[in-house]
Amino acid sequence: MLNLPMTVILLGLTSFWTDAGSEMIFPLLPMFLTGALGASPAFLGLVEGTADLVASVLKLYAGRLSDRLGMRKPLVMGGYGLASLVRPLVAFATAPWHVLVVRVTDRVGKGVRGAPRDALIADAAVDGQSARAFAFHRAMDHSGAVVGPLVAAGLLAYGMPLRTVFLCAAVPGILAFATTTLVKEQAPPAAPAKEVTAGTSAPVALPRPFWGLLGVLAVFGLGNSSDAFLLLRAKTLGVEDAHIPLLWSFFHVSKVGFSAVGGWIGDKLPRRYAIVAGWAVYAVVYLLFGLATSSWQMWALFAVYGIYFGLCEPVEKALVRDVVPVALRGSAFGWYNFVTGAMALPASVLIGAVWATWGPMPALATGSGLAGLAVLGILALSPMLKAAGSTG
Repeated sequence: MLNLPMTVILLGLTSFWTDAGSEMIFPLLPMFLTGALGASPAFLGLVEGTADLVASVLKLYAGRLSDRLGMRKPLVMGGYGLASLVRPLVAFATAPWHVLVVRVTDRVGKGVRGAPRDALIADAAVDGQSARAFAFHRAMDHSGAVVGPLVAAGLLAYGMPLRTVFLCAAVPGILAFATTTLVKEQAPPAAPAKEVTAGTSAPVALPRPFWGLLGVLAVFGLGNSSDAFLLLRAKTLGVEDAHIPLLWSFFHVSKVGFSAVGGWIGDKLPRRYAIVAGWAVYAVVYLLFGLATSSWQMWALFAVYGIYFGLCEPVEKALVRDVVPVALRGSAFGWYNFVTGAMALPASVLIGAVWATWGPMPALATGSGLAGLAVLGILALSPMLKAAGSTG
């Protein structure tokens, strides 16, 4: 990982600081909203659902804008800067709608930076190393998600008031923005001749294999509901409230470890096969979450669940890089982030409705079945993806 381009390393550090600051606040928001501010659980759902929807839509447009401008760094800096500025302001909230405004503005920053940042990584990564580049970025992101809740828990245990903990999240936010200023944007590699329309210098449109991949990702996304359901499952099986944050940090430790492995596999083997393996792990683990009968099994399953993230998060992005024209990477990552983000809401509604009607086992089995369907879909796309330039 250490021989990666400096752009990739700096963006990884930026994500580490950003997630450390974000996760100092996010796990504490439910009790702050429903306790200190008297909001209902339904309002909590409104806050997170609205924030994620705004981020997903903006990722689409920000990616396209970065292609049109021919510059990605200003959008990346602006997105990280906005989020770092507004996130700690939740400390001054005196009404639930104040938190809504802060969270949505925070997610505006995420939406603006997401696709241009992924395109920056894709531009900087050399062929044969792109999965490892994305894996490093995700590993740093997850590392921040490990550190943030532990820092917040330590500050609270020391006796610091909750609102002061929120203000302390400004420190990693400042470090994140400062790190982005060190990133040097380089021109993307020249587009191969096959990406240029005959007689013109205009790049071709996003190709059919990309849209096919996006469709399969949407199928998987429909079964990829919020991990809050798995935390709910852990609670129903006896994991104590005080141990839930520890379980969440432990889960991110698993993600960090398997991200490094997944990046290596994604560059050595055909990417589509790595994704198939990851989705298969997801399908099996979701079934086992439904069949689990004791709390210790939840710890073991969360550890195994990290394999899916390690195999799929970096490799999916590397596959997108493979199959789209160089000049349209921002647009492609915009669509990728939009679809994967936008499917989170219907997925959670679907799994939640099945859970409420028939219980956790049928709900989790639904997610497992949709993952299995997605596996068949990407296998059917294999010839098209290979012809489009997918590794392997």
